Amino acid sequence: MNGMPDVRRRHRRWAQWAAVAAVALAAAAAAVMVIAKPFASHKPSNFVVAGNAGQTSLYTVARDDLSSQTQVSATLGYAGSYTVVNQAQGTVTGLPMVGQVVSQGQVLYRVDGAPVVLLDGNTPAYRSLSQGAYASEVTGADVAELNADLVALGYATRAEIPAGSDQFTWWTTDAVEKLQKALGVTETGTLALGQAVFLPSAARVETASATPGGPAQPGQPVLTATSTARQVSIALDADEQSEVSVGDKVTITLPNNQTTPGVISSVGAVATAQPGGSSTITVEVTPTDSTATGTWDQAPVDVTITTGSVSNALVVPVDALLAQSSGGYAVEVASTGGIRRLVPVSLGLFDDADGLVQVTRTSLAAGQQIVVPNL
Repeated sequence: MNGMPDVRRRHRRWAQWAAVAAVALAAAAAAVMVIAKPFASHKPSNFVVAGNAGQTSLYTVARDDLSSQTQVSATLGYAGSYTVVNQAQGTVTGLPMVGQVVSQGQVLYRVDGAPVVLLDGNTPAYRSLSQGAYASEVTGADVAELNADLVALGYATRAEIPAGSDQFTWWTTDAVEKLQKALGVTETGTLALGQAVFLPSAARVETASATPGGPAQPGQPVLTATSTARQVSIALDADEQSEVSVGDKVTITLPNNQTTPGVISSVGAVATAQPGGSSTITVEVTPTDSTATGTWDQAPVDVTITTGSVSNALVVPVDALLAQSSGGYAVEVASTGGIRRLVPVSLGLFDDADGLVQVTRTSLAAGQQIVVPNL
């Protein structure tokens, strides 16, 4: 990540707004004292308020759709991180290129010239698999994922190997022989330990830790890989965890300044300490259109998170809020003839990007003009 996320904490926003509102309240108080000296009619939208020390403008209150947004820095790359562990004995004779994508049923690397095939599965290979005297003698999660892969690759039918079957049957033996024939190795019907690597998905090669011509030892990492799925990772300030949720819609700004939509797919629960005493959680975003994200890897991007929305809301600028000494907030309404009055408001959804806020439980109406300081 390039530095800490540029997230404005809500409690900091309230402190900033309160400071602005306090200044505006002082100005409003001075203005209220001169209501007996009304403005001339037909004033332009930018004017100097009599009795105020600073310049102000008028804003016409309107109803609009409002979204609460937060912008953070993030990193665009690929989902998943896998370490490929070799189980064959011999010499490394072939490795994939960095960036190469290997799908299930394809050769991932070679030992002593023999192919090590990639298969889909979450259970790593830890034993040789072959048919016993009875199918029930060789069962398990590794057999189940092998059976599913053999059907997916077309070496057996669903009628021959039913969905979810975890038994190494005669049909499994037959399908393994077909796989071995396709790989150009001896058709034994036994999937020997070291002949296959199981990963959760197709593998996009990131690094190769083994060296062609070097020894291949059981338990030795040979390469690292990711999935082919695109993903944006955010190191979000832990204080902001409550402001984001799985399913929140986001806009991703790519390195070329193009934008593409996405959705938050996970929100981390474990905080990681950062220098300076802060901490972050990992938030993952899935782009809606992965092709729109190109092929950038570990690229810095900006993510605008929509944390809430409301339709047909009564909206005013945040800068128009005046903190009242009795508590709460008000806005200063400029009525016909220059007469002004303070109208209490309750606050709803904030749009940080545009500096707007929804106001509720108020006599304020669309079309009225309110005073906004020129800060």
